[in-house]
Amino acid sequence: MKVLQNATATVACVLLFGSLTYGQKMASKGGARKAAKHAVTTSKTTGTATVAQDKASVLRPPKGAKVAIVLFHDLQCPDCARAHPLLEEAKKNYNIPLVEHDFPLPMHNWSFNAAVIARYFDTKSQKLGDAWRDYCYRNQSALTPDNLMPQAQKFAQVNGTALPFLLDPDKSLENKVKADFALGQKIGIQHTPTIFVVNNNRSAAEPFIEVVDRSQLSQIIEDMKAKAK
Repeated sequence: MKVLQNATATVACVLLFGSLTYGQKMASKGGARKAAKHAVTTSKTTGTATVAQDKASVLRPPKGAKVAIVLFHDLQCPDCARAHPLLEEAKKNYNIPLVEHDFPLPMHNWSFNAAVIARYFDTKSQKLGDAWRDYCYRNQSALTPDNLMPQAQKFAQVNGTALPFLLDPDKSLENKVKADFALGQKIGIQHTPTIFVVNNNRSAAEPFIEVVDRSQLSQIIEDMKAKAK
């Protein structure tokens, strides 16, 4: 999770598998069928009430904030790239936090590693991590699993730093990305971007709202601010 302080939604990238295997290998057809079967079984055994409870526990503004935007995103998702400037503008105009969760989808072959690299740059500065995410969004069509690390190295050099030979030796950064993904699965995230506007009024009928039509984002933020404590 990362906390940061015009258009109608277009086609999102959809989660196709019930569980995620990280790495460069693509799932076999048989493995994909088993994963899809597992996803269906899981959806039948997970009650709607449980998911709602999980959402209520997760979808809250950071401490000290009355309203926030909560985002589950994938750096390789074209629609996430399109939504990015709109969310940044809303964050700035309304002076509210944007809480970002990594949700790299199995269909994308470099998004997980890009998220891990972003976590590394975050350890240098939040600004640098944000700049890498912006870079990924702007250069999605040019990035591949093979050139991702060389591009990250060039990005680091331009920004006055360097990537170590072992980027994540103890897997702590990887585990943070996986934890975000698991959190998204827990509350039923099925596509990226998934955007919520949340407030701190837990007694309200709707303390969080998923933004389906992004042209309504400003109005939803205004409504949530009016209902906040």
